[in-house]
Amino acid sequence: MKKLFIIAVAALCAITAPAYTERNLISSRIGKDELKEILVSDQKWVKFPAYTDRAGWDALLGDYKEEYIRRGEVALSHDWPRVKATDYLEFYRSGNRKIMEDPLSANNNAVGDLLLAELAEGKGRFIDQLINGVYAASEMTTWSLSAHIHRRSPKSSLQPYDKPVIDLAAGDMGNLFSWVYYFMNAEFDKVNPEISRRLRHELKTRILDPYLDYDKWWWDGSRNYKGGLLNNWTPWCLSNVLLTAMLMEQDRDRYAEIAYNTVLGMDKFLNYIKGDGACEEGPSYWGHAAGKTLDYVELLSQATGGKVDMGDEKLIKDMGEYIARSYVGDGWVVNFADASARGGGDPFLIYRYGKAVDSDLLRSFAAEQLTDGSIPSNGRDIYRTFASFGIVPELKSWLSDYKCPEYTWYPETEFCYISTQQGLFFAAKGGFNSESHNHNDVGTFSLWADKYPVIIDAGVGTYTRQTFNNKERYKIWTMQSGWHNLPVINGYEQQYGRKFKARDTKAGRNSFEVNLKEAYPSEAGINSWIRTYKINGREVRINDRFDINEVKSPNIVNFISRGDIDASTPGVVYIDSNGHRTALYYDASRLAVKVEDKELTDPRLSNVWGAKISRISLTDKKMTNKGTYTFRVKAINKQ
Repeated sequence: MKKLFIIAVAALCAITAPAYTERNLISSRIGKDELKEILVSDQKWVKFPAYTDRAGWDALLGDYKEEYIRRGEVALSHDWPRVKATDYLEFYRSGNRKIMEDPLSANNNAVGDLLLAELAEGKGRFIDQLINGVYAASEMTTWSLSAHIHRRSPKSSLQPYDKPVIDLAAGDMGNLFSWVYYFMNAEFDKVNPEISRRLRHELKTRILDPYLDYDKWWWDGSRNYKGGLLNNWTPWCLSNVLLTAMLMEQDRDRYAEIAYNTVLGMDKFLNYIKGDGACEEGPSYWGHAAGKTLDYVELLSQATGGKVDMGDEKLIKDMGEYIARSYVGDGWVVNFADASARGGGDPFLIYRYGKAVDSDLLRSFAAEQLTDGSIPSNGRDIYRTFASFGIVPELKSWLSDYKCPEYTWYPETEFCYISTQQGLFFAAKGGFNSESHNHNDVGTFSLWADKYPVIIDAGVGTYTRQTFNNKERYKIWTMQSGWHNLPVINGYEQQYGRKFKARDTKAGRNSFEVNLKEAYPSEAGINSWIRTYKINGREVRINDRFDINEVKSPNIVNFISRGDIDASTPGVVYIDSNGHRTALYYDASRLAVKVEDKELTDPRLSNVWGAKISRISLTDKKMTNKGTYTFRVKAINKQ
């Protein structure tokens, strides 16, 4: 059997699995033999119009038709840049992954635009260029990203031609090109039958055969799962594999084998994640974790003629509603771990989810996110674009306003969100320091006033090789507890690892409490460090009650913010962020204040926060082993 050991490139920041609950939500509803009997064959599950059905496409695309044609016209001049071998090697040489990702993404987006334009217009104007896209993809050695191929052949920095890797990009390309084949194979045959024959071969040898023949995909979970990490890769890859089989697999036995293995893999993912439905990877990954779970269960329902419907599962619904509960307002979201603080989500996906699980919270949130410029467009994930068309009229006519929930508590993931009627939004977390996309951030908090961030979590910079190498990851400042709203205790910051975790976490309608002792190394000598947050109107009170054995270094309590910082008045630090004014009160007789600016040169950070953020450090003037620090963060009315 071939060997595989893949670093979890989207989130490999954990080496052991958390508590695992044998829910088996899907396989408990359908067995392998029964699944084989009810699978819908010959693509009869597809409800979209045929390519030649002009009236059908006009009705389906509606007001979007001309925009899709316009985008296709832009793609007519696309020159199909080749992803070179040295572009793949660059990931190992410098850690740069974008050098190969950017041209591959441009090619795939062009294929998607050309397909939609041809379906919209139906005159054959885009077919030749679409054929060029098919051959540009077919002539690549791998469809995988450079960051994802290296551990199937440990000593190789290039994918061997005979060992295809199914990763996020390859799976999405299976999705995309399966639809290209489904809609356009008859038109391709009019040009030359070799085009469709080549495309079918590529989909078989790059997606279907490797999924069946290789049973150690780390993300799969279905055949050789040993209790390791699963994350958004699992529903993402499995939904793409299932879709490719639904459109391309002609052998019913193989089709059933693939479909049932994806059922087992999805069950492992749904067993692995927390039962409260929170996405520990953050809102940025919701579309890939919960969103791909929706894609998968929808596809499985279509593949079985509606006989396997997961819309009534509470866990699926809770997973969906996480995105609405994590939304602060004006484009800001709660962003623990690698998630960005800016977002909101695809309104079409969110509405699809709300409809599937009957959630008015999601429906109203989708309507909140819809703008005049919103258009179903998901690049290489063409299925999601197609799936959005059917809900557009409902979404546009939804009238109920989105209302931010006042209180959300995820008891297993240990996320707590509190919104006050006076305009504060508070978020805090417990958890452990080996979560997916982990930062060492147990006990941290963020605060928004009038839908604007005032105490922040920086997030993560551009992904490189270092980001997903645990020996290097925690050298990056954004991953360190010292750059979160947390204490440095007795000279020590939090450490990475599953054993570094919160204890005795409690949440209430206006409070959150956590013992930070075990988030720090034993050398810190912490007997206890109880952090308590109290939220009242426009103020948050932070109380740190601590007991330390042997004191080696003064404690430091850090707060991360942005904007203009004025620490000239003893006992208070004024923060002015774009006119949003906040006051941080502290005991000046006991604590010394220092403000350190961090210049942001990485566009992934500066595009969110601007040119810099600041760390406000409050250092104990004495070597204290027992005591209490009290801070107040008060939002002042916007100027």
